[in-house]
Amino acid sequence: MSVSWLQQSERSTSGVLGIMSWIARRLGRGAARLLLYPISAYFVVFSRRSRRASSDYLRRMRSVEPTWRDIFRHYHCFASTILDRIYLLSGRHDLFDIRIHGREALQRYESSSGGGCLLLGAHLGSFELLRSLGTLHFKLPIRVLMYEENARKVGELLRAMNSDLATRIIPIGLPDTLIRVKEALERGEMVGMLGDRLLSDHAAVVCDFLGDRAQFPTGPVRLATLFRVPVVLFFGLYRGGNRYDIHFELLSESLHGARNSPEQIREWTQKYVERLEYYCRLAPYNWFNFYDFWVPDAPAAVRAAA
Repeated sequence: MSVSWLQQSERSTSGVLGIMSWIARRLGRGAARLLLYPISAYFVVFSRRSRRASSDYLRRMRSVEPTWRDIFRHYHCFASTILDRIYLLSGRHDLFDIRIHGREALQRYESSSGGGCLLLGAHLGSFELLRSLGTLHFKLPIRVLMYEENARKVGELLRAMNSDLATRIIPIGLPDTLIRVKEALERGEMVGMLGDRLLSDHAAVVCDFLGDRAQFPTGPVRLATLFRVPVVLFFGLYRGGNRYDIHFELLSESLHGARNSPEQIREWTQKYVERLEYYCRLAPYNWFNFYDFWVPDAPAAVRAAA
């Protein structure tokens, strides 16, 4: 995996989210969903770079050459989750059929007496389910680590829809980021983050993913070992229509000792990647990394942080 997503135009974040917000609030979900078809078709036709990435991913998933219909379905799934993000952030959970699996993996951490934990997800399905449903509906104490630029853009939109959610973002890469994470965990809060994209100055480890090598950040494992907190996996899979399946799964009670061991860092990151692959296969059109992800010639080693 490269860091090319940082330079790639973020049409899928603030720009599209702003357009979807305007449409959703004026037309309602039913009418807005009709517009997802021409929007998805537009990106299939005109976004050559991300279309190529979609085709590469689907080929690895299916072991056959994907059709234009397959790629359209991939984009449409992505567009659907972006539209639904507006309603989720507004607290309109009544619009959705949400089914929760593995809630027991999270229950002991649902109060401050249970201690903090790291909630680790990916750009698979809707991470917004965690932030909105967990915070607004279940009243879970959740903070979300987010890339600084995206945090700023999304934060502006959040403040317009739900000011409380905006205050729960911890931007990655600031001088006080680790301090804020530490304080949150010490208060018994959950800190959510995504573990499948690199930042330019982050350490990386090469893992086996969908039959080839890809780079994954070591930050989640390092955070868990630094603060000695459990890691609970989270995936909110979109199932079409108004249905979502939320999956929680305990990755480890303790990663103590892995922080200074490259072998253990890779081992635990690979465990995360294996579960990510499992959930990708459960919902193959839910993978939303539309850029060159695999690096077949990458050495199987941990790169030191810059």
